[in-house]
Amino acid sequence: MTRAELVRLCRCAVRRPRWQLVLAALLSVWTLAWVLGQLGREPLSPLDLVAWTGIPLEAASSWARDRADVLIWCATLGGLSWAATTERAQLPALAGWLAVLVAGEAAGYEPAVHRAMLSMGVFLLVLALVSVTGRRAFVVDRIAVMPRDVLRAGVTAAVLTAIVPLLAPGLAVTRLVRPYVTKPPRLRRVEPPPLRETG
Repeated sequence: MTRAELVRLCRCAVRRPRWQLVLAALLSVWTLAWVLGQLGREPLSPLDLVAWTGIPLEAASSWARDRADVLIWCATLGGLSWAATTERAQLPALAGWLAVLVAGEAAGYEPAVHRAMLSMGVFLLVLALVSVTGRRAFVVDRIAVMPRDVLRAGVTAAVLTAIVPLLAPGLAVTRLVRPYVTKPPRLRRVEPPPLRETG
């Protein structure tokens, strides 16, 4: 993936309805705090991060840990949601992270994240293997799975999913430095004059 393509996808991640952007920013703060919370001596669970609200969450946390063998499947669903992320449909990335947070509360950070990444990778691998059989097909009157399209869609889904935890810090930094950045002038397209008919 080129740098220009990565920048385009980062811009695409913030071009969404306002309510989605607010939801994505809140989820971004939560997931990034959860990821960074694993660096301490005692790793934090997703519900540990919202204990400051004063809501009694111990019962919910113990309920989730008692059902870890069932809730770990949320990570599999999360990975499949990540794989369904496209430029026009970015809600699956948010739903996938939310499912991984549920699985992370039940089973811990590493099992949840690893299972989600594995399920996404296996899904994309299966599609890639299926696409090899149709790589010489002409898409005229039937649907085909093409290797190049599978690779492009898989990379797009992975990048848009990875951007979610970094979205809130990115928006904050962009807002902070915006007054100090000078943008070049926009070039205006000049339409050529119409050709005169010679007779």
